[in-house]
Amino acid sequence: MGTISQPILIAGGGIGGLSAALALGRKGIPVHVIEQAREIGGIGYGIQLGPNVFHMFDRLGLSDIVKREADFPQAAVWVDAFSGEEVTRVDTTPEILKRFGQPYIIIHRGDLHNILMDACRKVSGISFSTGSAVTGFEDRGSHVVVNTADGNHFDGAALIGADGIRSRVRAQMFGDGDPNYIGWVAHRTTIPIEQVPNGVDKRVVALWGGEGFHIVHYPLRHGKLFNIVTVFRTPTYAQKVDVETYRDEIQKTYARAHPVMKQLIDMTALDWRGAVADREPIRHWTRGRAVLLGDAAHSTLQALAQGACMAIEDGVVLAELIELSRGNYEAAFRQFQAERAVRTARVIFESRYLWTVLHPEGETRGPVHRRFRAMSRDEVWDSLAWLYDGARVPTALTAK
Repeated sequence: MGTISQPILIAGGGIGGLSAALALGRKGIPVHVIEQAREIGGIGYGIQLGPNVFHMFDRLGLSDIVKREADFPQAAVWVDAFSGEEVTRVDTTPEILKRFGQPYIIIHRGDLHNILMDACRKVSGISFSTGSAVTGFEDRGSHVVVNTADGNHFDGAALIGADGIRSRVRAQMFGDGDPNYIGWVAHRTTIPIEQVPNGVDKRVVALWGGEGFHIVHYPLRHGKLFNIVTVFRTPTYAQKVDVETYRDEIQKTYARAHPVMKQLIDMTALDWRGAVADREPIRHWTRGRAVLLGDAAHSTLQALAQGACMAIEDGVVLAELIELSRGNYEAAFRQFQAERAVRTARVIFESRYLWTVLHPEGETRGPVHRRFRAMSRDEVWDSLAWLYDGARVPTALTAK
């Protein structure tokens, strides 16, 4: 690719933004990441990553270090929140490796963020501005100008909006309103693994699903920490209230839950709460020299644990197309949305469907559980092959 005098600007230093920066920087394309936080780093809880993401880590040169930092759960288990009985168990080590050629992992989000940042710092063409919240941009035809809340202006060849579900870049491009809040909230807690109650399997990713609530838990940092995510439906999902109100809500919501769940509830931190949301799939992620990536383009519910994976795939695919375009950013961005729109929309729709499956209401609970208990391991893998086999990375620019 020829010399580029201006960098590509990336709004957002999250997992998607850093993946795009690293993928571009490794190709010799200059990048400037603009992040609103004063320090770029991950929030202190865990995330799950499917086998599909390792095809992208291979391209970024990160697979070995990610695997060193990750935990490899023995299984993914769905547990009935009332009886404590397993609905289904799928062994993930080593069976998933045999089926898809890559593992299923859990990793501390901060550790993954640090891996990406360390790799970016080793690439001379990647630079950063922190404490700068992107408020808008101007597309001047030959380049873009990005404006930030602190009064700074950045010139760049193009803009990648990787600024999350409430993206300012998306708002300016399409003005399609707020995310789709589903009336649920999540509390995330990380504790020393020694504090985990008896009766909790510390070796697996477990989801205890009930009517209007669930808990997910799994180990982190090679069994030193334990991650607990408490999720439930509440009419106060959009409100910020006091801790005692949160505690009262949780106690009422989980009143009929299994005793093990109640022990985990007692350990749930109440100082942070996030409203659960996704966005409707859209066909267009680009306008002129600006394009959206990750949650800014296709935010999804957590049921498939694919938000970070989709953002990393986006970053690698977009970088490939930018290199192939030789400066024709509009063509690269149009092909990017064509390559990624259907796959990411399917993640959104299947995550919504799975969300209802994991929280069956009333008389549907028994039939739903029986259907999933009857599924073999191979049937589960076959149903996920479209996702876990990985994403296509283009080898030619076909857009005009």
